[in-house]
Amino acid sequence: MGRGASDASGVGVDVPTVLRWGSYRAFFYSNEGDEPAHIHVRAGNNEAKFWLHDLNVAVNAGFPAHEISDIIRHLKQNRDQLMSAWNEHFGA
Repeated sequence: MGRGASDASGVGVDVPTVLRWGSYRAFFYSNEGDEPAHIHVRAGNNEAKFWLHDLNVAVNAGFPAHEISDIIRHLKQNRDQLMSAWNEHFGA
């Protein structure tokens, strides 16, 4: 699992990368452990947030609908890994 050095605003926050495929990076911000389990996906300047229990989109900043569908399909295939990473990192 990789780590980034800052959040979108540039303020220092641990940003563990859980999964990479193509131009996509799935990660979470370490300061969001008080929210339900979720994952952020970024590619280029686009970012979306997905709830892990049902993979619904919580926030979409830039991805077109067809791309969201492809991302959800990939997250669904890796949901166990994503949940394990969340639980390991946040101690759930």
